[in-house]
Amino acid sequence: MTRALSKLVGDIRRCRLCIENPIGPPLAHDPRPVLRVSATARLAIVGQAPGTRVHASGVPFSDASGLRLRAWMGVSEQEFYDEARIAVLPMGFCFPGQDRAGGDLPPRRECAPHWRPRLFSLLPQLELVLLVGLYAQKWHLGREAGPLAETVRNYERVLARPGSPRFFPLPHPSWRNNAWLTRNSWFDAELVPTLQREVRGLL
Repeated sequence: MTRALSKLVGDIRRCRLCIENPIGPPLAHDPRPVLRVSATARLAIVGQAPGTRVHASGVPFSDASGLRLRAWMGVSEQEFYDEARIAVLPMGFCFPGQDRAGGDLPPRRECAPHWRPRLFSLLPQLELVLLVGLYAQKWHLGREAGPLAETVRNYERVLARPGSPRFFPLPHPSWRNNAWLTRNSWFDAELVPTLQREVRGLL
């Protein structure tokens, strides 16, 4: 890891922005930023924010969503957690808490604007970024991001966008999307094989 990247990651891991200078109510628990990054990873996974299990473990996607995501990617657990090859950079680095219904709140609004521009400027080697969920797609695709289902359906067009890194939009691998995945059989039949070819080409 380069000196600048190492320093920035250290700053992120010590971040208390959502408590000391929050936008809206402060985070209701101690921050625990979760990310995995290196100067050699060519593939990055950008999700929403850690959930309760990941907040407890400090290990990204250490839950049922992670199992499904690894299956979509066609990678082993060992490959997935090899940060020399795969970075994990959620939109919000800390668990944002839950709403009254028990669902996870959106990523904290302070996090992405403060950290992402600097972080990605130090990761020029990234070739492919998996955009897992609407928050990641809106941030990285800007006006080209439509409704999640539409953006994912148009994954080939998104992949073909000029510039580097390339982006691959995905739904969140949560059980909450089971019904959507059942209705959209093209996802397993068409998108997943393409995703696995792209991932395997980088690993």
